Amino acid sequence: MRRLLFSLAGWLGAVLLVTWRLTLRIRTVDDPRPALRETGRPYVYAILHAQQMSFILFSDDRPVAAMVSASKDGDALVPLCRVRGVVPVRGSSRKRGKDKGGKRALAELIEHVQTRGPALLAVDGPRGPRNTVHWGITKLASETDAFIVIAGVFPQKRKLLLRTWDRTQLPRPFTTLHGRFGPPIDPRDYEGDPAGLRQRVYDELLALEQAWDPEEAAYAQPLEPAAAREA
Repeated sequence: MRRLLFSLAGWLGAVLLVTWRLTLRIRTVDDPRPALRETGRPYVYAILHAQQMSFILFSDDRPVAAMVSASKDGDALVPLCRVRGVVPVRGSSRKRGKDKGGKRALAELIEHVQTRGPALLAVDGPRGPRNTVHWGITKLASETDAFIVIAGVFPQKRKLLLRTWDRTQLPRPFTTLHGRFGPPIDPRDYEGDPAGLRQRVYDELLALEQAWDPEEAAYAQPLEPAAAREA
């Protein structure tokens, strides 16, 4: 029953999301994607979990796949994804050594990128630490030979959920979403060096947030040691 209520709340939220999106203005600055599309190679997005909702509202790729937690909270997010043309792939990273569907979800994302279109990963999700980079993005890019697009969405006006681990950002209605990008990263430059690729993603995402949202960038945590390679 509780799971059903989460799902119903999600669909109600989806209706509100459509209305919310109609009130927003979208501005895209220094967009590298047209040039990447001309190369014929795929690309995947690396974003921060705090900006996940802003990105769902901003996204113009159809279809784009995203990993969504297999938890009850994820049930509420699924309808929001669907109404924005985002394909939800259910799964989470390991918890206490137990796989929570992350490996299967990563395999689905790889297939999507190879056959249908881009995918996105909130690289520090679903539990942080804020701004860290889990191994999923390096595996996804390497397995699909896809450029990594460093992306950030910065609302002109927003609500910060200060009690969440990532300080989740919600754009206010009737504001402007500024989509900004770091330099695309080619995994071929890091063949045999996944740790170096992971570090580069971390550095570029942090630099983007420091440039356009320095107050929130101050809450970034150091990159966790490259000890375990888990999805």
